[in-house]
Amino acid sequence: MSILIVGVNHKTAPVSIREKVSFSPDSLPQALHAAHQVASECLILSTCNRTELYAACQPQQSVETLVEWLADWHKIPVAQLQPYLQIHQQDAAVRHALRVACGLDSLVLGEPQILGQLKTALQAASHNSTTGSQLNRLMQHAFSTAKKVRTQTSIGANPVSVAFAAVSLAKQIFSKLEKQTALLIGAGETIELVGKHLAANHIGKILVANRSVDKAHKLAAEYGGKGIGLPELADHLPLADIVISSTAAPVPILGKGAVERALKIRKHRPMFMVDIAVPRDIEQEVAELDDVYLYTVDDLQSVIEENLQSRRAAAAQAEGMVVEEVDKFRAWLQAQDHMATIRDYRARTDSIRQEVFDKATTLLHNGKSPEEALQFLAHTLANKLSHDATQAMHQAARSGDHELLQHARTLFNLSTPDDNG
Repeated sequence: MSILIVGVNHKTAPVSIREKVSFSPDSLPQALHAAHQVASECLILSTCNRTELYAACQPQQSVETLVEWLADWHKIPVAQLQPYLQIHQQDAAVRHALRVACGLDSLVLGEPQILGQLKTALQAASHNSTTGSQLNRLMQHAFSTAKKVRTQTSIGANPVSVAFAAVSLAKQIFSKLEKQTALLIGAGETIELVGKHLAANHIGKILVANRSVDKAHKLAAEYGGKGIGLPELADHLPLADIVISSTAAPVPILGKGAVERALKIRKHRPMFMVDIAVPRDIEQEVAELDDVYLYTVDDLQSVIEENLQSRRAAAAQAEGMVVEEVDKFRAWLQAQDHMATIRDYRARTDSIRQEVFDKATTLLHNGKSPEEALQFLAHTLANKLSHDATQAMHQAARSGDHELLQHARTLFNLSTPDDNG
């Protein structure tokens, strides 16, 4: 069987196309069973950045069949989908699967979420009985390659998101965060991500300040923290070792005077502040204060770019590892082909054995002597088992195919002519 991958991703298709070919979790089981009608094995990976059909196919199951199925399922003309498709076959498909698992094909280079999404896709396919030995082996090989890349390169070691960069800088200032209090200003997506990263690093306490107190309470509750309104900001600022702000306010909401007062109450214990907002939430004069480490979104972008450069260097190393792993998977596929040949040969000889045995048994039942039945069995079995090989060697001799004849001697453990002379 051949390995095929058909789909679209953030590199090949705009979101207007990606959303048309995505699969919802509810529709996935039915889609898998439908795809299984045109592919011997299949799994579907569907995320916000990609939709891909992974398939193991018999020779009669073509790429065109998979493309037509994908278009038909989503009721899109093939001609409309075709310009955005990415198609991978055999070694290229194996390489693509490994690169996806390693985060080398992701929008954010080296991000780890895609590996979990790929594992979920395999679980769904396994649960619906649409995978087999080939895709199961490919996925396990992809997972082990991703683990190898993550442990042997630094592709995931450095932050490449604003939220992650902010928390990483906080760790550089305070080393450990278990005893620190973080004040998050805002309640949007970026602040949510900051909260997740702080919680993952065991932050001591989280305060969330927002114009909507209900939103502040809701977000803070996720991390066992406390929500407050913006008017309470000045009262709680002295408690904060870490301040990270990202609001849509048109003017700064934290001025130099408020921070000065907080520092006096804190007895000049350092404060780490990150202003992710554009326009700024924290007056730039705050950076002039002693015991304040103030970073803006531009500062973080430089950190992110440095870390992206590091990831790109690690990605080059990872690409080499992927090439090696593709070779290993190819060797496994070839071994499976050889095993299939052995199984087919054994099945054929067993079929011949049973056929001749049944005929010899019939002879006995019809009154032939055991000796006659055995003579028939031995003669017929020898003729049938040697017939195809003998015909092939006759043809090789007539066409001068000496190499095949030499292989036949090796295969059938025959002595060479020189051994007999």
